[in-house]
Amino acid sequence: MPYIAAAVILLFILTSWIKILREYERGVVFRLGRLIPEPRGPGIVFIAAPVEKMVRVSLRTVTLDVPPQDVITRDNVSVKVSAVVYFRVFQPAQAIVEVENYLYATSLLAQTTLRSILGEVELDGLLSEREKLNLRLQHILDQQTGPWGIKVSMVEVKHVDLPEQMQRAMARQAEAEREKRAKIIHARGELEASQALSEAAVAISANPLTIQLRYLQTLTEIATEKNSTIVFPLPMDVIAPFLKK
Repeated sequence: MPYIAAAVILLFILTSWIKILREYERGVVFRLGRLIPEPRGPGIVFIAAPVEKMVRVSLRTVTLDVPPQDVITRDNVSVKVSAVVYFRVFQPAQAIVEVENYLYATSLLAQTTLRSILGEVELDGLLSEREKLNLRLQHILDQQTGPWGIKVSMVEVKHVDLPEQMQRAMARQAEAEREKRAKIIHARGELEASQALSEAAVAISANPLTIQLRYLQTLTEIATEKNSTIVFPLPMDVIAPFLKK
């Protein structure tokens, strides 16, 4: 019996000492409260409990949703903006020692940075220069989370919710812009057509016979479109040779 009890105790101690860390995990170990600089893992790790304690840290990329934030743009337009942040831990020891809860801290930092940066731009810039804003947000967040052992790889502004009044105003503006372009295109077409007609008139007036041919061609087109009797005058220079006889 003593041997069995000793074997059970030994097995219990060994199982409490042996930890298995996955490929994407690292173990931050504290020995008597002091940090051991080099993280352990992956694979089988021996922890001399209760002298040593281990905290597991995942090295995988974390997708963090930033909830909609009330942002007042530079031109005093109130919008709701949501975003998504992609980051990962690259220094497990710093992520545990330098900040109490790096996930929560990164989330709050992303929210405040989003409101601060987007409040410096106008609404048109927020809608049209989203790529630049994403890069700026990523750079600022990466700088601020670097001391925590966190690398922010990407920030994407996901959705911009405009007030209904502003949506109607933008729709009217877009419609006016389309009408403006249509009128400009129509005016350019009229100008090109008038230039072509002017050149054609100069070319036709150079030869009187061309005018007569154009006149007869026009009569033929009218007769084709309208199947009816047409009375038209003939120029005197056309019938003059017949009158002389």
